[in-house]
Amino acid sequence: MKVLVVGGTGALGGHAALHLAARGHEVTITGRGEGAHPATPLTRLPYLRGDYIAGDFPAERLAGFDWVVHAAGNDPRHVPPGEDFDAWLHRANHVALPAFFAAAREAGVKRAVQLGSFYHQAAPGLLAGNSYIRSRQAACEGARAEGRPGFDVMSVNAPFMVGVVPGLPSAIFEPYVQWAKGLIPIPPFAPPGGTNFMSFRSLSEAIEGALERGEPGKAYLVGDENLSFREYFQLFFAAVGNPAPIEEQDAELPLLPDVAIPQGRGQFIRYEPDPAETALLGYRRHDVAAAVAEAVAQFG
Repeated sequence: MKVLVVGGTGALGGHAALHLAARGHEVTITGRGEGAHPATPLTRLPYLRGDYIAGDFPAERLAGFDWVVHAAGNDPRHVPPGEDFDAWLHRANHVALPAFFAAAREAGVKRAVQLGSFYHQAAPGLLAGNSYIRSRQAACEGARAEGRPGFDVMSVNAPFMVGVVPGLPSAIFEPYVQWAKGLIPIPPFAPPGGTNFMSFRSLSEAIEGALERGEPGKAYLVGDENLSFREYFQLFFAAVGNPAPIEEQDAELPLLPDVAIPQGRGQFIRYEPDPAETALLGYRRHDVAAAVAEAVAQFG
């Protein structure tokens, strides 16, 4: 199939693009910049520059693609300087994203996956107090609302992600590895609480499964392992060979600030993905430690 991965220069979109290409699909990636990072194998894939929020992907530009993966998330890291946070999220997730899927339908795309966030499905109680989570719910619902017979749209909503794209820098995992090796002067501790974690590889498999076998209009809550933050960071220390135990402290960890824990420090989001959905999408489980090992191999 001819596949377009929107946001394919980033971590999750890039991993999905490489996975689909390895499975024999003709994959094109998009991004807002000049192209894929030059150290990554993403440079081997055709590239379309554009910003869906700016309306750069009308139907005529999407014509010829069989499948689309929309992996260009918009969260607090992506809000332009000087922009109102809530207004930007509304423009990106409530308005522009559904408009992109409407254009894909008009272009004759057959199947599409919207890659979303897990909070509104796994912890709906957070919706009332968090505009970001509400905007991600709006993206999930708005994309699927554009589906019609002959244009199947599914959402794949993922938890905390762990993994690497070969050659792609990471502002998250590189510091984790350096910290575990003792190169960042922060004591070995983690805040209380935890969440569900999933590897890039498992997610790419789930995206592929949704494109091939997903039920039209379905929002799939995917995930893998429920870990405390202490257990999670201990994986990095173990992977680099550092025997120091991670202590749990009720304090903000600079490498995982409180703003990155929407449920609140000390709280846990636990769930088990539906076994039937996991089997349908065909993604592996118990892959988080392997993903940590890949990060250590790349950034160690």
